[in-house]
Amino acid sequence: MKSYNKLVRDRIPEIIKEAGKTPITKILPEEEMENHLIQKLEEEIQEFKETRDFEELADLLEVIEALAKLRGEEMYTLERVKTDKKAERGGFEERILLERVED
Repeated sequence: MKSYNKLVRDRIPEIIKEAGKTPITKILPEEEMENHLIQKLEEEIQEFKETRDFEELADLLEVIEALAKLRGEEMYTLERVKTDKKAERGGFEERILLERVED
């Protein structure tokens, strides 16, 4: 028996059952969900750092979407905030690395 104690996608228990194993799960109370999503976000960031796999970026978006929905927002709202911030402060297309600011 392997212990995980981590947030998983909705179909993971079904996939485990299809593999002939028994998943032991619980439904998180809403007040615990944000902390588990933040842990999941950190996990997905680490996996992307290690693999540089494009699919990991999709996983990051899935977690970000879940965090937005938990706060009562939709992805289009987050996209609008991103667009506004980019218009005000720019994006990362120019690859600028700020080394220091001198007086």
